[in-house]
Amino acid sequence: MRKLVTLLATLSLAPGAWAADAESFEAAWLAEPGRIFEASEVDLAELQWIARPVVVFANSARDPNFIEQIEEIEARMDELVERDVIVVVDTDPEARTALRDKLRPRGFMMVLIGKDGQVKLRKPLPWSVREISRSIDKMPMRRRERHGSG
Repeated sequence: MRKLVTLLATLSLAPGAWAADAESFEAAWLAEPGRIFEASEVDLAELQWIARPVVVFANSARDPNFIEQIEEIEARMDELVERDVIVVVDTDPEARTALRDKLRPRGFMMVLIGKDGQVKLRKPLPWSVREISRSIDKMPMRRRERHGSG
């Protein structure tokens, strides 16, 4: 729970700090791949062919589903990092981020986006990292990566 409080405090600081410069954003993610980013910091186009975004939406950071999902992600972040996942959160419907406009969540929603920029999975309830990882491992691009030809 302490990590979640730290995350929530961090999200309120300097939103959009990396969005202005794609190189800096990619460098920030590569330097700290286990970091959770705020939706206002992320432009999906910058991530295409680089990372697989997992976007977690909620209408409030206090949503029990959001808390459960983030705790699950934080507990097993290494498995997601291994799969080139960048975790992005959006808990403020009033902010009208580009991700919220594009993906149109209703309350809690977890979305997995492939490296090609296409939505691969939408879930209205929290998913375990094991389930997310299995979905990623079934993707053709991930299979190529694992076999060294991608």
